[in-house]
Amino acid sequence: MSTVLLIEDEPALGMIVKDSLEVRGFTVRYAPDGDLGLAHFRQERPDIVVADVMMPNMDGFSVAQQIRQTDPDVPILFLTARSQTADVVRGFELGGNDYLKKPFSLDELIVRINALLRRNAASIPSVASDSVRIGRYQFDASKQKLSVDGKETLLSHREAELLRRLYEQRNQVLERNAVLIELWGDNSFFNGRSLDVFITKLRRHLSADSQVQIINVRGIGYKLIV
Repeated sequence: MSTVLLIEDEPALGMIVKDSLEVRGFTVRYAPDGDLGLAHFRQERPDIVVADVMMPNMDGFSVAQQIRQTDPDVPILFLTARSQTADVVRGFELGGNDYLKKPFSLDELIVRINALLRRNAASIPSVASDSVRIGRYQFDASKQKLSVDGKETLLSHREAELLRRLYEQRNQVLERNAVLIELWGDNSFFNGRSLDVFITKLRRHLSADSQVQIINVRGIGYKLIV
């Protein structure tokens, strides 16, 4: 169970987000301002920080700057009404990992939190190999390589990330909206069409083994059958 530190100076929004995360199994520590948020961080050492940018006394950028002095790894997700490029760039320069513009849907927030937690877990050194079997294929996610019968295909970053997610959810449904938000940034119509193209490319790459299939689950997403 992951612990989320939520720093939000709008109490109504803070309570809504806190309750929604707890219903989905997260442990949430809530702070109504940056000073208390930083104190909670030092005491609790949460798995992820979700912080509003525009707060009195200590804003979210300042909180991130303080956190990064002692912890370079904990994921930080900014919530903000700001949309100017300079603000976004500054947030990333100060150590932020993602950025969600208000107003936002709770589903999108949860998808982004889960994506950051997975990414952070994947960055921890492991003795396990990144290379896995998919039918007759050998897939190395870190090297973005797919091999079969001595033939090696170098995948693009997005192809490799998409195939990795399909493999992790193999024989289960991978939700279309979650993939779009994680890999494309939003679930717009044009990004949806782009995702369809990448699914077609992966099917072509995996066509040498008829037992391996990527099927459409209408209205929900895709399933890798192995």
